[in-house]
Amino acid sequence: MSAKIVITGASGQVGRFLAGEAVRRGLDVSALTHAQWDITDAKAAERFVTESDLVVNCAAIANVDAAEADPDTAFAVNATGAENVALACARAGASLVHISTDYVFGGQQRRPYDVGDATEPVGEYGRSKLAGEVAVLAAMPGAHIVRTSWVYTGDDGNDFVAGLRRLAATDGTTDAVDDQVGSPTYVNDLADAVFEIGEGRIREPILHVANEGACTRFELAQAVFEELGADPRRIRPVSTAQAGRPAPRPAYSALSMATSVRAGLNPPRPWREALAEALAQPISDRQLPSTP
Repeated sequence: MSAKIVITGASGQVGRFLAGEAVRRGLDVSALTHAQWDITDAKAAERFVTESDLVVNCAAIANVDAAEADPDTAFAVNATGAENVALACARAGASLVHISTDYVFGGQQRRPYDVGDATEPVGEYGRSKLAGEVAVLAAMPGAHIVRTSWVYTGDDGNDFVAGLRRLAATDGTTDAVDDQVGSPTYVNDLADAVFEIGEGRIREPILHVANEGACTRFELAQAVFEELGADPRRIRPVSTAQAGRPAPRPAYSALSMATSVRAGLNPPRPWREALAEALAQPISDRQLPSTP
């Protein structure tokens, strides 16, 4: 593992968890929020990246509807910003893991997408993230792209599972779409893979990291309630059209880790097993490690 881990976007869901996990593992971590490192500033990286660092780029416009409404900002962060990070890492001699998304795929097929499948994003979020992948590998061919899917913490965040966990403790009901399929991914398993990649043994440039299997949002919501002993009938199935979200989303974006496992990553565990573990954990309040 590198001497220091530098995390961008450290106030976000994945960045915050990675920073806390790095501290728990006794690693030297510099966790930087957008206010500390704006990756759209091409010169800012020079202050934070040095030789032998492992940089994990979690900074992104990840709100799909916000990206659709403001594609210029989405591309500035998700594409140009990602390129800035990669160029800085290449100049400094640092390693880079760039977090990407299942939304680079279009959703036309009905088997889990592997690394070599055609990318056909249907919205501005997916298009901006795909442009970021291309820019990162052009600037730094030795970088790693990690595509992941439907990431959740399940505890103190604003993710889908965390929201359902809070709802399950009440008598409320909610809707969940039953025509979007993906691979729910526990952030702990994503973190394990990122640290494994950071050890430097894996050469494959693009990797998928997701828990095994696929389900609809509706099935995931029901599973959360079942794990928590709440009545799954409180979840109402709706279509994507009925949900009325502004941005298009792929109807199918489940990920296969077949290439990733052949490249050396540990095989994924089933999504339901990971979900059960996540929901068995007490709700935490993760604080970012202090950064000089």
